[in-house]
Amino acid sequence: MKIKLAEQRKQKPDFSKLGFGKYFTDHLLVWEYDADKGGWQEQRIEPYDDFKLDPACCSLHYGQGIFEGLKAYKTEDGKVTMFRPRDNFERMNRSAERLCMAQFDVEEAVNGLVQLIKIEEEWIPAAEGTSLYIRPFMFGTEPFLGVHPSRRFLFTVILSPVGSYYSGGLEPTRLIVEEHYTRASQGGTGEAKCMGNYAASLLAGEEAKKKGYDQVLWLDAEYKKYVTEVGSMNMMFVIDGKVVTPMLDGTILRGITRDSAIKVLKSAGYEVEERKVEIEELVSAARDGLLEEAFGTGTAAVISPVGAITYKGSDIIINGGKMGKITSWLYDRITGIQRGRYEDEFGWVKEV
Repeated sequence: MKIKLAEQRKQKPDFSKLGFGKYFTDHLLVWEYDADKGGWQEQRIEPYDDFKLDPACCSLHYGQGIFEGLKAYKTEDGKVTMFRPRDNFERMNRSAERLCMAQFDVEEAVNGLVQLIKIEEEWIPAAEGTSLYIRPFMFGTEPFLGVHPSRRFLFTVILSPVGSYYSGGLEPTRLIVEEHYTRASQGGTGEAKCMGNYAASLLAGEEAKKKGYDQVLWLDAEYKKYVTEVGSMNMMFVIDGKVVTPMLDGTILRGITRDSAIKVLKSAGYEVEERKVEIEELVSAARDGLLEEAFGTGTAAVISPVGAITYKGSDIIINGGKMGKITSWLYDRITGIQRGRYEDEFGWVKEV
């Protein structure tokens, strides 16, 4: 690995007022792929700076790009840890396969990330609710016009110290069910964490915010009756004591936090069902007093309580608009494992 350190370091932000994704560290990881040069080249860590791209760079025209998101933490005893980095890179490789992009060695990617975090350790905030957000991404760089896969790729990791994803922290969010636009369909790229999926969701999200909502709750593209996910989170519902979550059917993201939540819940004795969830089932369950809690799972927010869902102009108020007991317990358990307060019985935490 080639390492070039920045001659001048940035002034670090106030770690008590971070927000999300606003600040970036002094260095980044760069890893280039060129099919004509034998594939993956030597990794580099270099000062954070602008990229120089050809105007005909294929990803600017055809969207051949993917990304991931994970976090690093400082534990109470001063250790630096990451949460499930290998799983994130394995998922990134699955996204790469779906978009005809070069796949990479997962262990080499993890090792490169470890070196980057060691260099940027001072950027990791320690306060509860804060972390160092890790954004690996990859895109095609070959200059051409024509619809075919690139033969060159740039894999990069940037780092950002962050606070809560939502400005309200753990205040329950308000969702609106999207009845017109669709996010993904069977056979599409819904399961891949590719840039185009998120671009396609922006219009509905902006319209929702204008109406006073935090996020859109997406329905399936074919029937407009099954709940899928929220733009930044997988969804879970507590119905009559059971935790219910939409099944992985190829249209929703195979969430790392979703998987973590399911495993933690099951290990504690909770019953978890992965299945199709009709929006009308939620309406009926709320009417009958059986919809006890709702929450989202995702790297950025970890566990985010949902206090209300609007569907066809009517509000479904959940648990009086307050965070539920299972939601609160699950947030404490997962963040506790991440930050070293609880034993990592699943082998998810990697010390840097």
